[in-house]
Amino acid sequence: MKNEVIAERTPSVGAETAKIPAHQQVYEQLRVMILFGDLAPGQAVTIQGLIETLGAGMTPVREALRRLIAEGALIHQGNRRVSVPDLTADCLDELHFMRRTLELELTRRAALRMTPDCLDRLRACDGDLNTAIALGDIGGYLTHNYKFHSQVYAAAGAPIMTATVDRLWLRFGPSLRVVCGRYGTSSLPDKHSDLIAALTEGNADAAAEAMAEDVDQGMQQIRAALNEE
Repeated sequence: MKNEVIAERTPSVGAETAKIPAHQQVYEQLRVMILFGDLAPGQAVTIQGLIETLGAGMTPVREALRRLIAEGALIHQGNRRVSVPDLTADCLDELHFMRRTLELELTRRAALRMTPDCLDRLRACDGDLNTAIALGDIGGYLTHNYKFHSQVYAAAGAPIMTATVDRLWLRFGPSLRVVCGRYGTSSLPDKHSDLIAALTEGNADAAAEAMAEDVDQGMQQIRAALNEE
């Protein structure tokens, strides 16, 4: 998944990123906006509005939008507008199935490849996550939760599965922001301490079980939030 949550939610276009093409910079910025729910499901935004928000040109914005539409993270609404797609019950079923299939396998692999340095990073990230939960910091929760999962999956050494999972997070991430806004942070799923314990022991089955509980709780909360709309 993305390195360090795209440098803690990405730099501005043009800021110390001269070697990165403008369309890639814009893509990363828009991706983060979608992933962490800055663009809400169903919220239509104009291409011109994105150009002004990002301080970017028409061409890189259009190129970034084409990529995100192809990945299913955005849909074209016509009249020069795009939006994050709403999650349907059927889509949620597919996402839940795919997350359980891929993320549990990545977790098992990570447990067998875990290093002391990686464990230290996971503990530090989980500490930041717990602080965000205690403070009711929704943005902090979303950022550190994604970062924690990213570090686990990166340790698996399975880049194809990891890239696929990263696309899945683009599809449900915006709805997780809705859950946070509705229920706050105190009731959010957090099986990370159990997961860290299993990873420390190198127990692949226990690690996968902890991840399964984390995934299930998160997806069930999204489903409950959708049912209330």
